[in-house]
Amino acid sequence: MDLDLTDRHALVCGASQGIGRACAIELALLGANVTALARHEDALRQLVHDLPRANAAQQHGFLVGDLADTDSVRRVAGELVTKRPVHILVNNAGGPPPGPVRGAQAEAFLAAYRMHLIANHVLAEAVVPGMQAAGFGRIINIISTSVKEPIAGLGVSNTTRWAVASWAKTLATELAPFGITVNNVLPGSTHTRRIEQIVATRAEKSGTSVTDAQQAMEAEVPARRFAVPAEIGAAVAFLASPAAAYITGVNLPVDGGRTRSL
Repeated sequence: MDLDLTDRHALVCGASQGIGRACAIELALLGANVTALARHEDALRQLVHDLPRANAAQQHGFLVGDLADTDSVRRVAGELVTKRPVHILVNNAGGPPPGPVRGAQAEAFLAAYRMHLIANHVLAEAVVPGMQAAGFGRIINIISTSVKEPIAGLGVSNTTRWAVASWAKTLATELAPFGITVNNVLPGSTHTRRIEQIVATRAEKSGTSVTDAQQAMEAEVPARRFAVPAEIGAAVAFLASPAAAYITGVNLPVDGGRTRSL
């Protein structure tokens, strides 16, 4: 199986922590040159220092940018691709605040779309020409199992994730002739700050302890545990590899079997 990403350049968004950080590490382990994008420079510097180097020529770097700022995203991506083309794009951003869709403010939807759908699109527009020139490209979006089954209490997030999935499926069809794949990874409950927020919200609403709320959520997963970020990163790294060249337009749940739908 060909998993070698030597000489490939990966741009990983939201890479300063959690799933994004895990994706950056897994891609680096396969030999990719990684550029990490996030808002916090100190965390990015530490990540770049910590990233593995599979060979002496491997180079990692970072960009400071806010996915909620469309002009900033367009600028930093444009500057990056003039220096070296991007072959792998991992779109990843923190999810919208929890809450029901009933009563959600219009501004909450606009903010979520800007950070996820619009940022993804702006980044893809910047990197696709380089992918076409190379005859190799991977666009991987980290979204949610809510694409398969809406998650209670995540109204704005559910809505936004479906929009991203539809965008990705459309783009996959358009880019397939150029050797570029577009796929979505759907993490289940994963040990990140995001899941801590969701657990705390459920505990408050149910009047239980955080420990009890987490145990109840884990009981809903056939694997009886939450994922660790590296398990999501491993799925992303595979989809980025040459071995996954014929996989495009899919929604891949990485959720310990929690999603009941086909």
